[in-house]
Amino acid sequence: MGASRDGHFPAGYHHVREQKVIGYGAEAFDAVAVHLCSWGMHRDAGLDVRADSPTAVPGASVELGWGIGRLRLRFSCRVVYVVDEPHRRGFAYGTLPGHPERGEESFVVEQKADGRVVATIAAFSNPGRWFTRLGGPAGRVVQRVMTRRYLEALEGATR
Repeated sequence: MGASRDGHFPAGYHHVREQKVIGYGAEAFDAVAVHLCSWGMHRDAGLDVRADSPTAVPGASVELGWGIGRLRLRFSCRVVYVVDEPHRRGFAYGTLPGHPERGEESFVVEQKADGRVVATIAAFSNPGRWFTRLGGPAGRVVQRVMTRRYLEALEGATR
């Protein structure tokens, strides 16, 4: 895994890439980078997070939960790489068996030369379970909604 690192996603998968300016300046960049890499974005987007590391590090496993009671879905992923550069931070994880999708998703924040802080979320995926195959386009809608919730959560961390 780690195919999302260069931005050239493999053929045969659904591709998603969304970017948003979420703040301005070094303080905003530092705050959002810490929030992102400590699973805060996922929590703020409404997911239950159980990770074997307090921060995203290569090889760390994370189980995300969404829903209520018996309708709660669990999504297991493993961090495949981390971005730790002076003005660019983030990570990517790949799905593990049992996840509703099969693929990889990256979350990166970057402070541009003009001070803008930009968040980029990119993913490639295919249905990984019977219900996501059966649900067809509904899975893509859920993915778009979650991507936007992630971006809003990152924007909130810059305030």
